[in-house]
Amino acid sequence: MAEDRVLRIQTKLHQWAIDDPGRRFDDLWNLVCDPAVLVVAWRRVRGNRGKRSAGVDGVRPDAIEAPEAGFIAELRADLKAGRFSPMPVRERMIPKPGTTKRRRLGIPTARDRVVQAALKLVLEPIFEADFRPCSYGFRPKRRAHDAIAEIHQFTSRSYEWVFEADIEACFDQIAHPALMDRVRKRVGDKRVLALVKAFLRSGILSEDGQAQATIAGTPQGGILSPLLANVALSVLDEYFDEYWQTHSGTDYQRTKRRRAGLPNYEIVRYADDFVVMVSGSQAHAQALREEVAVVLAPMGLRLSEAKTKVCHVDEGFDFLGFHIQRRRKRGTGKYVVYTYPSKKALASIVGRVRVLTNRSSHPALAVLLRQLNPVLQGWCTYFRYGVSKATFGYLDQYTWHRVVRWLRKRHPRTKMAVLKRRYLPGSRPTEDAVTLFQPQQVTVSRYRYRANNIPTPWARAIPGPAA
Repeated sequence: MAEDRVLRIQTKLHQWAIDDPGRRFDDLWNLVCDPAVLVVAWRRVRGNRGKRSAGVDGVRPDAIEAPEAGFIAELRADLKAGRFSPMPVRERMIPKPGTTKRRRLGIPTARDRVVQAALKLVLEPIFEADFRPCSYGFRPKRRAHDAIAEIHQFTSRSYEWVFEADIEACFDQIAHPALMDRVRKRVGDKRVLALVKAFLRSGILSEDGQAQATIAGTPQGGILSPLLANVALSVLDEYFDEYWQTHSGTDYQRTKRRRAGLPNYEIVRYADDFVVMVSGSQAHAQALREEVAVVLAPMGLRLSEAKTKVCHVDEGFDFLGFHIQRRRKRGTGKYVVYTYPSKKALASIVGRVRVLTNRSSHPALAVLLRQLNPVLQGWCTYFRYGVSKATFGYLDQYTWHRVVRWLRKRHPRTKMAVLKRRYLPGSRPTEDAVTLFQPQQVTVSRYRYRANNIPTPWARAIPGPAA
């Protein structure tokens, strides 16, 4: 099968990259053009939620007929002959969660998406060998909950000051020359390098039909963009990892530094969001602003003055939808770090419920419930790892009242007793065997901290030849 062959190729690339940290891979072009790699890349594009979105050519991936017989064969021939050239991405401005601002989403063509997916299949195992454990965003088998668990681990152990950082327009500002220099450290194949650079410089077709050049950044929406962003931002991981290994790698070193009044640092990064936890003083945390700015400057990046700040864990801070704060444990004198759904996250789901229950286009209660239930279940599944029981109870009550209000508006002349008998058996809104999801019944727990024990998908080789 194509998936098995690709997994064998990736496993070998990953192992070679681990065995030789200075190795530059010269012959990767044939792997990018490999039929199995292109087939797997196509299947991932076709299985993605964006399959219904067309690029500037107007072709939607889900509308392509007989892809493996025609589309992929033609694409491979163009790649091998050097005829392939990326097209500009189609701009779409989408709302930025929690704000009135909008951010740019770039939609590549179906052909470009497949080639980007093929590049990612080949390049990701190589760069994953170099990425540090403190990075969690857009990496295989790593989750936002791992980042939250690591923050909980360190803030519970003397890392009380937190440097919250926000990179201004990160995906739009990454310097192409600096990024390509980092890619060249591992990739020596000039054809692959030229293709990566071509995607970076492919341009944008704006919503008003104007063509724009891309002289910096990795447009959000491209399959390859998250990997390239991680390659760029790994400069930050490497800086703090080197500091950790040199000054704080052992318990003895950390204790010695604390006794000398020197700080210890630990960074947790999820894509372009990161926090640096400090075992030291507020002044040590404040000094990080200039230090981090110097590290990011060569990549063309800068910190947002308004959103970058220093706080104490007792004040609490928001990260990846959670509010993390140290509080006194009820009934004791002990202080414990808790993770709650943030007010912003709660406002987001409440707003979504309000919008869905405001619509008059739902023909029946069952239709409304089929739209509400996945939204509620997905939100509760994410936040079940934390102190979320009270929040779930509030969300349950709020949603129930909104649905009952929708019912009363839908049937203004029907008595409440009749509505209860028809739509509220056991007090839960129900129709056609579809019942309103009950957030209050979701079990909450503490996410298990996995530290550095998160395996890659290529940790174990699969028997069989790679070629």
